[in-house]
Amino acid sequence: MIRQVRGTVLAASSNYLIIEVGQGGAGIGLRVFTPEPTSARFRTGDTLSLQTYLQVRENELSLYGFEEDDELAIFEALLGVSGVGPKVALAALSTLTPDALRLAIANNEPGIVARVPGIGKRTAEKVVVELKDKLTPAESELAGLATALDADAEVMEALTGLGYSVVEAQRALQQLPPDVTEVEERLRLALSRFGE
Repeated sequence: MIRQVRGTVLAASSNYLIIEVGQGGAGIGLRVFTPEPTSARFRTGDTLSLQTYLQVRENELSLYGFEEDDELAIFEALLGVSGVGPKVALAALSTLTPDALRLAIANNEPGIVARVPGIGKRTAEKVVVELKDKLTPAESELAGLATALDADAEVMEALTGLGYSVVEAQRALQQLPPDVTEVEERLRLALSRFGE
């Protein structure tokens, strides 16, 4: 099984990167499906390393890549829930940050999980029930996460009020640096993402 890919970005799309592995232009170009914030972060010529999950089907091999071990662990945990396949699990990590997903599960909030495209109310409830004991944040993280999510809720409301879709707003929020906590500054940075 392929568990890591290191190479140079040859092309980027909204949900995958083509990564050349090998040296001197004689390498192989692999298509690696990634969460949208990851795809948006890298440009042609960038060098990167991703933790990967290889899905083997009868007529297809699909490679999914993640910058952090935590993202890969959540992806694999989501795959363990019946009704959640790789595309939906990837959409979950494109829509919600790992911390937001952990907090939604810990606080028994399937409505937040149901924001993910491809996850309906019933599947969201299954995700919360089945992953409650597997994806719990540390107690020390809960208060900080709740505060960060409250700030993001305000930014989300402002962005959707300006006409951006919920998905666009969530993608912009995922790309913000975690050290910026002021609502006004997060909103300013989120709006700057739309100008790129």
